[in-house]
Amino acid sequence: MRHLLYLIFFLCTSWSLFSQTTNPLITKDAEAQQKWVDSLYNQMSLEEKVGQLFMVQAFSNQGLAHENLISQLITNHHIGGIIFSKGDPMSQARINNIFQDASKIPLLIGMDAEWGLSMRLENTYAFPWNMTLGAISDNSLIEQVGKQLGEHCKRLGVHFNFAPVVDINTNPINPIIGNRSFGEDRDNVTNKALAFMKGMQEAGVLANAKHFPGHGDTDSDSHKTLPTIHFDEKRIDSVELYPYRSLIKQGLSSVMVAHLNVPALEPQEGVPSSLSHHIVTDILKDSLQFQGLIYTDALNMKGASNFSLPGDIDLAAFLAGNDVLLISEDVPKAITKIMEAYDAGIVTEERLSHSVKKILQAKYKVGLNKYKPIETKHLIEDLNRIKDETLSEILFENAITVLKNKDEVLPIRKLEKKKIAYVQMGDDDGSIFLKELQKYTKVHEVSADNLDELITKLSAYNTVIVGFHRSNDSPWKDYAFSDKELVWLYEIARTNNVILDLFVKPYALLNLSTVENFESIVVSYQNSEIAQQKSAQLIFGAISAKGKLPVSVGNGFHVGDGIVLSNLSRLSYGLPERVGMSSEKLKKLDSIAQYAIDKKMTPGIQLLVARKGKVVYNKNFGTHTYDKGSEPVSFDDIYDVASLTKILATLPLLMELEENGIVSLDSKLSDILPEYANSNKKNITLKKMLSHYARLKPWIPFYYVTLDSTKHPDPKYYRKEPGKKFSVKIANNLYMRTDYQDSIQKIILETDLLDRERYRYSDLPYYILKKYIETYYDKGLDELVQTHFYESLGANYTTYNPYNKFSGKKIVPTEIDDYYRYQEVHGYVHDMGAAMQNGVGGHAGIFSNANDVAKIMQLFLQKGFYGGKRYFKPDTVDEFNTCYFCDKDNRRGIGFDKPQLGDEGPTCGCVSMTSFGHSGFTGTYAWADPEEEIVYVFLANRTYPKADSNLLLKENIRTDIQSLIYEAIID
Repeated sequence: MRHLLYLIFFLCTSWSLFSQTTNPLITKDAEAQQKWVDSLYNQMSLEEKVGQLFMVQAFSNQGLAHENLISQLITNHHIGGIIFSKGDPMSQARINNIFQDASKIPLLIGMDAEWGLSMRLENTYAFPWNMTLGAISDNSLIEQVGKQLGEHCKRLGVHFNFAPVVDINTNPINPIIGNRSFGEDRDNVTNKALAFMKGMQEAGVLANAKHFPGHGDTDSDSHKTLPTIHFDEKRIDSVELYPYRSLIKQGLSSVMVAHLNVPALEPQEGVPSSLSHHIVTDILKDSLQFQGLIYTDALNMKGASNFSLPGDIDLAAFLAGNDVLLISEDVPKAITKIMEAYDAGIVTEERLSHSVKKILQAKYKVGLNKYKPIETKHLIEDLNRIKDETLSEILFENAITVLKNKDEVLPIRKLEKKKIAYVQMGDDDGSIFLKELQKYTKVHEVSADNLDELITKLSAYNTVIVGFHRSNDSPWKDYAFSDKELVWLYEIARTNNVILDLFVKPYALLNLSTVENFESIVVSYQNSEIAQQKSAQLIFGAISAKGKLPVSVGNGFHVGDGIVLSNLSRLSYGLPERVGMSSEKLKKLDSIAQYAIDKKMTPGIQLLVARKGKVVYNKNFGTHTYDKGSEPVSFDDIYDVASLTKILATLPLLMELEENGIVSLDSKLSDILPEYANSNKKNITLKKMLSHYARLKPWIPFYYVTLDSTKHPDPKYYRKEPGKKFSVKIANNLYMRTDYQDSIQKIILETDLLDRERYRYSDLPYYILKKYIETYYDKGLDELVQTHFYESLGANYTTYNPYNKFSGKKIVPTEIDDYYRYQEVHGYVHDMGAAMQNGVGGHAGIFSNANDVAKIMQLFLQKGFYGGKRYFKPDTVDEFNTCYFCDKDNRRGIGFDKPQLGDEGPTCGCVSMTSFGHSGFTGTYAWADPEEEIVYVFLANRTYPKADSNLLLKENIRTDIQSLIYEAIID
């Protein structure tokens, strides 16, 4: 009586559904489909019809004997389908073609590919797990996952993907679902599953909702035993069955019935749901009006196989209403059992034809009426596409969830005030996370053998990022903190400002008895490379925070929680396709850079491209020198950037002064430096001087007059040991007279001007500006650029005199000097005039890496804003990025170089006229284009071992690369 009432209840609640559901297996050309189905069915023997009910498991990595066994089932028992399991795609494609060729009727191919083919196959792509996707608000992204995953399946000849999982994971300790679920909220799970289904079926691959009637609140694994669902009928109907209603209404192709003990729905004790006529037929087929294919879960699972003998299980499952019997333990015996039941009238012709014809309808729908073998050419590439990696980047950017953010710790601001430590916990690798953090500022990894030692070490830092990393190999891997880790974590949080970042499922937070002492908590869900990169970018505000918690995890954190954070306009890092560029086309940069290395135009290169605020290409080539065993160039090596110093150091400081009204572009030298009042340069304005239009000499070899008759440093000017009168360090064991710096300024003051106004590039303006800026602030240029810009930008690899801060192994040498210093110039500025100013020149002296240079160029590109801080007004940047003397055939802006006005010049000729940048004598180049939002940085030491040959310039290496960058734009 109880079940009769329940059936009536279902019929009432499903009345509107009844009027709208249709057979999801029917195609648009239904008449042709029916004709094909009937033609095949009418030609089949009873054994062939029964054989169609079976989908057997096949492996592509178990050798010829296994292949022969499956082939025999195909030819001798006429099975209807294959569910492929472990192996690799090339092998699967090969044996798939063999199996299809052996089958009289094309086989329906299925796979468990919930998060991608990688669930079963090597060398295939893994999308994020459903729990991760459950944190995403934009369901169109989930639909795109379904579509792209479906494209993978279709490419490999897979017609049915046993996904999405629609189980509502209301039990945190569920041993088999967990990460496979979209979460605990029925509406979120339903909407995500619906989007996934739509995308996959749009790709031509049929979806399968599982595990009916709901496996989300079990505490045991149906692979090993028969789990029990203890809820009453009302709860099951309102929660567990809710997703099925929506998906069925929207054209769900198939359902998989789980092996569950559901006393509220099945009166006979211990009968698995997969063998229950009431659950499969009365509820799923009749009440929910589902007309698609119904699969059993694998019949070799203990949840089913413990109930009955092989063959008997299959018959019971078929009689319950299932159409496809998945992974039977004994196909021949099962076929015999069903045929005997048919002969005995237990299985009617109507019942048999109902299922077999649905299977044939599905085969027609997936195109098996026009079967084609799988093409193996480019198969691996087609299953691992750039578009898949691009989508995963977007998914993690939308999923990563900020749960706590006390005092707005995130995103991290005011880098100049931060001392940041990273502590790794868990048993998996967190090195990608650390490297990504270090792209933004100085972050030290801190570890210790005991807790006291660790706490002592951490006392030197004011921010501690704890990364909890556990295996990303599968969604079933352990995710919990160990007891020791919890003790350490609580103590770290008690004594430090802590950002806790979890690279595991959010249920790990259930281990925490309190979160009181954590300033910030981030859930990154998985320990994949992309998750680590994107989480680091979020912490520093390069990307925004959007994720919402898909499950409740205690300590006041509920499903749907998630703090939205805006980005700070810092550079992020990702794939070119994210910003309308082609990865494939950018590969051409590799060949030109390598050509320059091979032809010994420079020992090494750092090469970076960013667009729309995202670094999309950042590679290193060659070595520090040509010596055998020389260090390969790495991300954190620093180069002497030569004249890039002008726009990376002196110009920003001058822009500040101009914006603050201290000077103007019309200020004259006599206005800012009194000693120029009676000189021939008194009326030169900053505008003309920085446009290289002030009649100043291009260069004065100040060092030359300090050499003796043998062209070596004259003892009159130099000593090997420092002293009060010889304090200017030129190089190792070489110190210049302290007062000669004044002589340099005097020489500039008194030197003649050129005979007329015309464009002549000159370093002299930056000697003059260095004098003025340092006088105004009463501080050195090296200190000023650090405190005004580099520290807050996180430009920690950018400095004057790097030998004071960095190991020689991280500093790239510039030349073997045989004309002035007579040694390898390594860690000291190459430019002689800058060296004579204690390594701190207004025109040269800065060392940096490509990443830091890109930050400063991006600051200019963003009109003076970076990292949540405004350094300049937009008008100030525009004022300096203006060509004031273009009508005089002078392309220059104020400090910035600009594109050529004719055929030849500093660029490829393909950049916008609003673009700007500079080049350096050592082979360096930096350029920004506001119109295309591109930053391009090229660092090299082409001057090593000798500076006299400039093949980089002669062969247009830097501008050819620039041209290829623009050719790579595809939007």
